[in-house]
Amino acid sequence: MDNRALTRAFQLAAQLMELHDENPFKIRAIEGTANALDALSFPVSEVERSGLPDRTGLSKTAAAKVAELLDTGTFSDLQRLLDITPPGVVEMLKIKGIGPKKIRSLWRELGIETIDQLREAAETDQVSKLKGFGKKTQESILEALDFAGQSQGKVLYPQAEQLAADLAQRLREALQTEQVAEAGELRRRLEIVETVRLVAATEQPLKAHELLNSLDGLTADPRRSGPFAWRGRATESGVQVEVLVVAPEAFATEVFLNSAANEHLDETLPGVQGGAPATLRQWARREKFQQEEALYEKAGLQFVAPELREGLGEIALAAEKKLPRLLEDGDLRGSLHNHSTYSDGNHSIREMSTWLRDHGYEYLGLCDHSQAAHYANGLGPERVRQQHQEIDKLNAELAPFRIFKGIESDILGDGSLDYSNDVLASFDFIVASVHSNLKMDERKATDRLLRAIENPYTTMLGHPTGRLLLRRQGYPIDYKAVIDACAKHQVIIEINANPWRLDLDWRWVRYALDQGVQLSINPDAHHTNGYEDMRYGVLMGRKGLLTKEMTFNAKSVDEVATYFAERKANIKPPLEYKKSLFE
Repeated sequence: MDNRALTRAFQLAAQLMELHDENPFKIRAIEGTANALDALSFPVSEVERSGLPDRTGLSKTAAAKVAELLDTGTFSDLQRLLDITPPGVVEMLKIKGIGPKKIRSLWRELGIETIDQLREAAETDQVSKLKGFGKKTQESILEALDFAGQSQGKVLYPQAEQLAADLAQRLREALQTEQVAEAGELRRRLEIVETVRLVAATEQPLKAHELLNSLDGLTADPRRSGPFAWRGRATESGVQVEVLVVAPEAFATEVFLNSAANEHLDETLPGVQGGAPATLRQWARREKFQQEEALYEKAGLQFVAPELREGLGEIALAAEKKLPRLLEDGDLRGSLHNHSTYSDGNHSIREMSTWLRDHGYEYLGLCDHSQAAHYANGLGPERVRQQHQEIDKLNAELAPFRIFKGIESDILGDGSLDYSNDVLASFDFIVASVHSNLKMDERKATDRLLRAIENPYTTMLGHPTGRLLLRRQGYPIDYKAVIDACAKHQVIIEINANPWRLDLDWRWVRYALDQGVQLSINPDAHHTNGYEDMRYGVLMGRKGLLTKEMTFNAKSVDEVATYFAERKANIKPPLEYKKSLFE
C-alpha cells in the first residue's frame, strides 16, 4: 500500500466521521494524519512498524492506525464507520460538489442510500426542498451524476498504465516470453482509457486464459472471449481488459494493428501505384514485419510514433518526411508552476528546490496561490515579501540552481488578475489561472480569459479550462480565440501535467504550435512526488507534435531568466511599485 492509498484511507475515514456527525476534534486529528502522510517523501510501507512515530512524526496513536492499515488493509475506526454506512452512501461521497453534511441530510431526511435513489429524488424535485439545498444545488447534483455516469468504466492513463504493466509482467512469467506489449488506447497515450489492451505471443493460448481467470481483481466475460482473446474487466474500476493471444511470428504486426486508430490504418497512402497496398492496414496484412519501422519504410513513410497514430494528418507529414523530433522527458530543464507550504503545498521551497537540483534540473518556478484563493492559504502582499526574501537567500545558497519568483494569480470574475500592479511587478513571472466561478457560458468564460491574456503581467496561461478528468468538465471556451490571443500577446500556455488535468488538451497543441505559441510542461506540483507527473505532460505534448524547440521549460536557466527579464522590461509604463510593500 503506497502513501497515496494510505492518505486516501484516512481522508475517507474523516469524511465518514463528518457524515456521522462525530467529534470535530477527532475528525481534525484524522485529517491531520492524512495530511502528514501526504507530505512524506519516502514509502511509509517500508518503515519498521515500531519506528513509525519517529520516522513519520505521527503520534503513537496515529502511527498505530497506520501500522494496522498497512498490515490488514483497514483500521478499526475506518472499518467501524464502513460497517454502519450503506455502501451506496459511501459511494455518494465521491460525487463532486456535495460534501458529507449534505449527504447526511439526503440519507437521514430522504432515506437515500444509493446513487439511483439520489438521481430519482433530484429528478422528482425532492432534493431542492431540503434545507440548505435549493434548485441550483439540485441541478448541480444532476450534472455531477450525469458526468459520473459517463465516466464509469474509464480510468486515467496512469491507472491504465499500472494495470497493464502488472498484467504484462504476469503474462511474461506465465508464458515464458518477452513478447508481451501494451496496445490500443494505452499505447497511443490517450488521457482516458476505456480498454486496457495487451498483445501476447505464445503457442499455448490456454495458459494465458488460465492465468487471467485466476487473477484476483479481474472478472472474465466468457461471452466476449474466445480461444485467442481473453476479455473481461478490472473488478474495482470497471475498465475493460483485453488480452489478444497471437503466434510469435505475428506479434509485431498485431501490436501495430492494435496500436493505431482506424483512421490512421485506413487512410489512403499518397502516391500509391500499381498493385501496391493502398493503406497501412493492407500492408500489415500482406506481409509479415518484425518491426513497425520496417512496415512504415515499406509503405514509403517516415516512422510514426504510436501516440501520433490518430488519423489527424500525420500520414501526409510522414509521406513528406516532415514529422519533427518530438519532445522527450530528458529535454526538460526545469519545472515551472510549483506550490510550497506557503500556500497549499506539502513541502518547503528548499525541499522542492533541492529535489529538482538533485535530479538534474536547473530551476524551479515557484507559483503559490494568490490572495483570492483563501481555500488554499493564498498569499497576501506581506507574505509575498517574506517569500521573496527566502527565495533570495536560497538562490545565494543553491546557485547555480535558480528559483524564479512566480505566483499562480487567480483570474477574477471580470478577467483581472489578483493583486495590484505594484505587487504583480515584484514577480519574475506570473501564471494566470481560473479557480472560481466555473459556471460561465462560453462567451463570458472566453472574454474572461482574453482580458487576463491581454494583461501585460501575464506570462503564462494556466490549465485553460479548469477541467478535472472523470471528475469535472472544464468550462467552455473558444479555443481558437484564446490561443490566437496568446500568440498576439506572446503568452505561454501550460500543459498542466497533473493526470487529472492534462490541460491544455492535446487536441489543441498543434493549433497552438501553428500560431507560434510556446507551451510549458507544468506539473502543478504540491509535493515532490508531483514532479513525476511531468512525463504525462510530455506524452500529451507529443500527441500534438510538440518539440523541444517550442517547449518553454526545455530552455536553460539563463535563457529563461533572460526571457522573464526582457518581458518585464517591455511592460509599459515602467515597473515601479510601492517600496512600503516590499521593504
